[in-house]
Order: sequence, then structure tokens, then C-alpha cells
Amino acid sequence: MRRGYIIPIGGAEEKIRDPAILRRFVDICGGEAARIAIIPTASQLAETGPRYEEIFLQLGAKNAQSLAFNERQDCHREDWLQVLRDADGVFLTGGNQLRLSTTIGGTPVADLLRQRNQEGLHVAGTSAGAAFLSEHMIAFGDEGATPRVDMVFLAPGLGLTKLTVVDQHFRQRDRLGRLLTALAYNPRPIGIGLDEDTAAFLDADGRLEVAGSGAITIVDPSEVEYSSVDSARRSEPVSILGVRLHVLIDGATYHIPTRVAQAPRELARS
Repeated sequence: MRRGYIIPIGGAEEKIRDPAILRRFVDICGGEAARIAIIPTASQLAETGPRYEEIFLQLGAKNAQSLAFNERQDCHREDWLQVLRDADGVFLTGGNQLRLSTTIGGTPVADLLRQRNQEGLHVAGTSAGAAFLSEHMIAFGDEGATPRVDMVFLAPGLGLTKLTVVDQHFRQRDRLGRLLTALAYNPRPIGIGLDEDTAAFLDADGRLEVAGSGAITIVDPSEVEYSSVDSARRSEPVSILGVRLHVLIDGATYHIPTRVAQAPRELARS
């Protein structure tokens, strides 16, 4: 068995004119045979789940069903758990990632998503759903390019991967500083800063491919030589030495185990 794709999306993905990211997700899940389960828990808008049902069916999926896990007891519904067992892909919508962690964390839904992803289920999340996919989740924080000791709050995520920490709406909301701060606390994973309408398709071998109209900022802390996060006082800037940074656009790749980035093929040949 090979683990399914993990697909964080930076939010505000194109849904009508050219929904390239969502179309690729449907194709990976099986195209016309795809059965997709939608988890709109992060959103408090009743129309969010049905809207994605409509989109995925328009893109050719065989079945798309929204599962409104609004309360923790909902996560024990056997009929909805069976939908997750039968699904080829699961899509977590945007909203508030703390609604995901507090509603789904520690329930049969979270256990089943981790198990099924290891067995080949593809799991995508947009905005809040993207933040929730990794072991460590950025729950909230401040804007700005300079890291500060108290500018980010981390919480447990779904735990599909330990390799990444994800931040979304990255360029649009000026979130470099809070991603750097999160990595200063824990320089083991890489940071993935996702612009809007941009996705990272992470395969079972740790190879990440960029898709969408924006860019992904990769922050690699593996060679950090020094960080002042342990001694900085509240609201003070943090010094970090030795961080590597890549900006990747559509078609570019990054191999997490070797920390090697590659430009899109067409650019590399020119």
C-alpha cells in the first residue's frame, strides 16, 4: 500500500472559470469513478458543504457527499464513518481550523482519516483545512514579515504528516513572520507558505508539486545555526540564522527527504 496524496490549498481556489486545482484533485481520486467526501466543519456557513458537492459533481466525480460534523457526537455516526471508508478522496473546507481540531480531534473520524490516508485515501484541505492536515497546526497569529516570539499560536493538527507546518493565504496576508516563528519553536519540519489559489500535491515519497496561479514559499530550517526564540521577551523580534528559503511556482517541485527544489521543466530548459 502507498499513502494517498496530502494536498494543502492556500484558500480562495478558483471554483468556476478554471478550477484547475479542484479538477486535478478529482482526477487523482479516480475521475468519473471518484467518490469524494466533504467535511465542512471549519465553516459555519450552511451552504459550504452543498456548494462543494455541486462543484465536484460538475467536475465529473461519481459521487460527492458533505458530512456535517458539527458536534463531537456527530463523529461517531456509523453511516458517515462508512462514507469515509468508501471514499476515494476527502476534502476539508476553509473556515476556522480550531473548529476542526476541537470537533474532530481525538474522534473516530480523525483516526479513520489517518488510517485511510496510509491505505491510499487522498486528503485535501483548503485554507483552515490545509492548516489542519499536519501534526502541528498554526491555529492563529499576527501578520508581518519579522518573526516575533508571541506572534503565533500552535495547536495539534490531524497528523497526516510530521514533515510540514502549513500556513495559508500566505502572500495576501503577510504571514512569513508567523511561519518563521513556528519553525523557530520546532525546526524539524519544513514550512509551507501557500498563496491563494495555490496547492501542494505531496505524494507518498515526500515529493511536493506546486499547482495553481500563485506561489509556495518553502522555509527549510534544517541548517538553522542560531535562534533567539528561547530568550526573546514578549513582542520582541526573533533572530534566526541559517534558514533556507525557496519560492516555487506552478510545476515546480520540492523533495522533502533530500530538501532539493527544482524549477518547472519549461523554465529549466530555457
